[in-house]
Amino acid sequence: MAVKDSNGNDLNDGDSVQVIKDLKVKGSTTGLKQGKIFKNIRLTSNDAEIECREGKSTLVLKTCFLKKA
Repeated sequence: MAVKDSNGNDLNDGDSVQVIKDLKVKGSTTGLKQGKIFKNIRLTSNDAEIECREGKSTLVLKTCFLKKA
């Protein structure tokens, strides 16, 4: 299974990605701003989602809102 970002680049475990659009986060009053970079991503069983860490919490993000950094 190949996981691709919004530009069609392959994503692998440990890559860095950048958010391309302001996103709202469920269960939080704050959101993710465009340009935020997440390092050390992990791939999930779903090829349209990745896991990343934001502080002490883990976020699951859709790959259509990310580009490889």
